[in-house]
Amino acid sequence: MAVGTDSARVDAVDKVTGLALYPADAVPKDALHAVVVFTNQPHARLVSMDLSKTVASPGVVTVVTAADVPVNEYGLTLFDQPVFIGLDDTGRSSVPCDVSRWEADHLVVVVAESLSEARRASALIDTEWELLPMASDVASAKADEILVHPGSSTNTYHTLQIRKGDAVLGMEAADVIIEGTYELPHQEHAYLQVEAATAWIDEQDRVTVETSGQWVHEDREQIAHALAVDEEKVRVRYAAIGGAFGGKEDMSLQIVMAVTARKLGALGINRSVHCGWSREESIVGHHKRHRATVTARLGATSEGFITAVEADVWLDAGAYNYTSNKVLGNLHLSVAGAYNVPNARIDSRAIYTHSVPGGAFRGFGGPQGAFVAESQMNKLASKLGIDPMELRQRNALTDLSDGITQSGLPEGVGVTRVIDACVERVPPSEELPEYPPFSPIASLPAKAEQLRQGRGYAVGMKNVGFSFGFPEACEADVVFHGDADEERPNRVELFHSAAEVGQGVHTALTQMVAYAVGLDFESVDGFFSDTSTGGDSGSASASRLTFMAGNSVLGAVEEAEKAWADGARPAAGHFRYKPPMTEALDPETGEGQPNFCYGYMAQAVELTVDIGTGHIRVDRVVSVHDVGKAIHPQMLRGQIEGAIAQAHGYTLSEQLVVENGRIQNPRLSQYLIPGIGDVPARVDCVILEAADPLGPWGARGVSEMPYITYAPAVTAALYDAAGIWINKFPLTPSVVLEHLASAEI
Repeated sequence: MAVGTDSARVDAVDKVTGLALYPADAVPKDALHAVVVFTNQPHARLVSMDLSKTVASPGVVTVVTAADVPVNEYGLTLFDQPVFIGLDDTGRSSVPCDVSRWEADHLVVVVAESLSEARRASALIDTEWELLPMASDVASAKADEILVHPGSSTNTYHTLQIRKGDAVLGMEAADVIIEGTYELPHQEHAYLQVEAATAWIDEQDRVTVETSGQWVHEDREQIAHALAVDEEKVRVRYAAIGGAFGGKEDMSLQIVMAVTARKLGALGINRSVHCGWSREESIVGHHKRHRATVTARLGATSEGFITAVEADVWLDAGAYNYTSNKVLGNLHLSVAGAYNVPNARIDSRAIYTHSVPGGAFRGFGGPQGAFVAESQMNKLASKLGIDPMELRQRNALTDLSDGITQSGLPEGVGVTRVIDACVERVPPSEELPEYPPFSPIASLPAKAEQLRQGRGYAVGMKNVGFSFGFPEACEADVVFHGDADEERPNRVELFHSAAEVGQGVHTALTQMVAYAVGLDFESVDGFFSDTSTGGDSGSASASRLTFMAGNSVLGAVEEAEKAWADGARPAAGHFRYKPPMTEALDPETGEGQPNFCYGYMAQAVELTVDIGTGHIRVDRVVSVHDVGKAIHPQMLRGQIEGAIAQAHGYTLSEQLVVENGRIQNPRLSQYLIPGIGDVPARVDCVILEAADPLGPWGARGVSEMPYITYAPAVTAALYDAAGIWINKFPLTPSVVLEHLASAEI
């Protein structure tokens, strides 16, 4: 099956027939059952804990505590989080382990013969806590009167700045200045499959964890660190993964289940142990999209040329870092937009709070930054009376631009291409079509005079791959099979650890191998997502896997071809692809090369708003993407449509309520993700193919890109329809009505 065509997904039959086993399904018959007990304390010191009633409860096999963790710390980029809160020696951790800083910090794991017995026993734990003062949001945390992590003089633990040109002079040269403060909310990942894992000691005496995540080798590394063992003593493999979106990039059950399996083994209990979270436990127990506050200024001439950008960014990291330092970097760059900015002052800060941690989520800071940058551009276009896409074209980055970090951009800048293609399909001057009236409330038909239509635009760019000097690589192995007298192999085995989180990467990799070798799609056998069979692929995040994994399998095929030509049967090829190095930004100027590749996008949104009820219906989205090369067009369109549906929820309905460090609506009946009747009625995917010089067959990443520009395109369309600018979301009916009342529409 050729690259660029739609092959059948390798996982399609199993998933539609129910044969695919997810971690919650794959429970051995003799498995013990575990319950992870949260502290339920946003900030408190553990004074005492009595487990006697729990241990004596019927069916209980053991209880796992901080005392069972050799190194009681973990973290993807900073070791700032304890595996368990406990009373034991905190010298085994870089942070005090007797203090809960988040309501979902782990206290113990209760293991029993059945889930019901484990839950009943968990309720018998007797604890005493010393409640501590809280800094539950940025406003209280930045005063540094209450420190989330003692030992530091401030809660602001990661800062970035850009000093390009002279922002003061740039603002003085401006004929018009746009100012705004933007409030960016939390978002719950709401993946279909909640966290679940099974762990055991295998026949090679390895701690083995079967779960769902986004990076098997990182899971293994984190487990090995906590257990103080060599990584070869740990095996991680993924069952089917029912969505992730960044929410499974960090640890949830991986370490605690590994510790539990190890303790059972030490007790001579040779049985597996299973744990599965409820939806409520999942919502409370894993990180979210970061909330942030951004104050921004944009200066421009009367002709619409940008003279300066200023921004102050405050990112609420929550109680632990997770990936906040990386998310901050992406937000930091994206508040300047996809534009030539001659003068800039941007100051960005990540700050600890006693609240739910922020972490990886589709777009990785890009949606927050794009909402600021594109809202500012849309307001500027309105202020100057300039076509919003013409304004963008006048300022768009090109191959000759130095970019906001003054380092030049990787070859193949596609900003002007996506703008042109978007305008071609949805000219700003074109009259809006007559969409059918809608009734947001069936029993309350909308009055025709209450309906308003509008159109809005947004443009953006997003890095592909890890950035800011973070080590980046991807490994693949292929094995050619065939008889010695055959000119070409008749079968290929592919070994790769890339996580299939619904995006179709296993299909794409199989397709690429088949095409590169010249075989039918069915002649490639794939073995995926297991640390025991595949090298380190890196994470299924940052829109990187098609790019990185594609290059890795092409390299492995080339090595196998050499072995085959030398007469090896079977012929094995291993390859570790490393892209061009990226750089951490200069701490004073912000100069550097933070990324090796970007994806580019432009969107037009048409909507109808009922100004009587505040309800919004998105009628049409035109989403334009420079993808380099579409490896599998159908899956690509699925990525675009899925990202828009998720961004739609972020923009219009999803509202995570966090008060005093506690999530108040931890159920999907209270946290409203969009249903099939809520998402845009029509999505037009426009795929441009300008080959990236580094990508496999020229491919770029795309999975995050459609998400990034959606919210500012919607708010621009709302302004076009009703004359109101809204600097926060979700755009619930009450928020829309509040702004309409203020504007006296």
